[in-house]
Amino acid sequence: MDDGPFRYHLELTPEQLKITHTALRSLLDDFGHDEQEIQAVIHDVLAKLPDEHAIRAIRIGEDGSSAAPLSSVPDPDSDDPVDPTAA
Repeated sequence: MDDGPFRYHLELTPEQLKITHTALRSLLDDFGHDEQEIQAVIHDVLAKLPDEHAIRAIRIGEDGSSAAPLSSVPDPDSDDPVDPTAA
């Protein structure tokens, strides 16, 4: 699929990130082998999210607060280069 000329910046709370990750994983499970383009896009988006370990560390509290900070998400205002393969 073509990425097109647009790029979107989306800020999510840790709770929103966990829900997004879970929804994408669930969506991926729903598509069959004949929908490889859709699976590829979902995989591309999941690859941009923190790893599975970081996602599992997010705890959604009853008050909507997270028990664990999401330290693996880079600060977009930082000048430090980010290695996406670093764990």
